Amino acid sequence: MQVDDIDANVRDQDKGRDLPILDPFSGAPTGMVFTIVGPDSDTARRARLALADELVDMADADGRVSAENREKARRNCLAAHVLRWRGVLEGGKDVPFGHKNLLALLKVQWIEMQVDTFAADRRNFRPEA
Repeated sequence: MQVDDIDANVRDQDKGRDLPILDPFSGAPTGMVFTIVGPDSDTARRARLALADELVDMADADGRVSAENREKARRNCLAAHVLRWRGVLEGGKDVPFGHKNLLALLKVQWIEMQVDTFAADRRNFRPEA
């Protein structure tokens, strides 16, 4: 592997890869698909920096951040890894992609875990042939 290959993969990770969201009970596809950036992407790097800044802003006078605020900041960071979605429906209509709607879905633990696990696994972002 050469440095050019590594750099190309980092850039490619910013394009994202599709994660089909699976039903937590049957394992069957739900029809929802999230496009997630890779852990080495510039988007992920900026999200980690924003997470650090958000935690600093949330700290009290003693430098403590509540568990609730840490969870909120972590979920914001994870949401920044999602570029778009498709197949997210409510009442038979598409739910518009946006930060607020994404955070609402990421509050569902089994969805959040799938997104988090996928986003952190570099094997999902190997160079495409």
